[in-house]
Amino acid sequence: MKINIQNVSHTYDVEVLENVNIALDQYTAIGIIGVSGSGKSTLIRMMAGLEEPTSGNIEIDGIDVRDPEYRKHVGFVFQNHNLFPHLTLKRNITLILEKTRNMSPEEASEAADKYLDILHLHDQKEKKPAKVSGGQAQRASIARALSINPEIIFLDEPTSSLDPILTDEVLNAVEELRELGKQFVFVTHVMSFVKDFADYVIFMDKGKIIEHGKPSILDNPQTNELESFMSKVR
Repeated sequence: MKINIQNVSHTYDVEVLENVNIALDQYTAIGIIGVSGSGKSTLIRMMAGLEEPTSGNIEIDGIDVRDPEYRKHVGFVFQNHNLFPHLTLKRNITLILEKTRNMSPEEASEAADKYLDILHLHDQKEKKPAKVSGGQAQRASIARALSINPEIIFLDEPTSSLDPILTDEVLNAVEELRELGKQFVFVTHVMSFVKDFADYVIFMDKGKIIEHGKPSILDNPQTNELESFMSKVR
């Protein structure tokens, strides 16, 4: 994955990102960490093309994220599963495939079954989100993101609303997806997952990238900000 972020700033009522710059190449699982309000979720949404920066540019694998074609190559998993509550887990997937990928109902059904099976949900697919656990619903959300066959999967704190057992359930499922050859950019507060899964880490604070590098930086911080952060999450 090749990432080029140049002079990116973003403002809502206040400045959320301030002149963010980073260029990366050849990494396949990039973790973004930091305290709440540091700008990491805003940055990952912009990298996925869900929001546009107030200023600056972002290119992923040579494509401007504002290019409508870019969104066809990425999948996004939200903090909460964001499934349609009135539809079954399977229909949450087939509907998207039929409407956005112009698949026939038969093709969409086959794809939905495939990815629900990969996420170990074959026995839950005809249930609605309220009838399954939070971990199962979030895994269904990941299956939906996978079903469009994206090159990159973005995950924005996919376990933020889950208890420790369900958190492990979802993160173990994500780790299994490495075998599919996908690329990942993710935000999480689970440092053990960052160390095990990421091959590059970006630490943010107050809308800026403070430190970045291989996961080993988490054990040997070079800035006061990262040292303070790690002392609180260990």
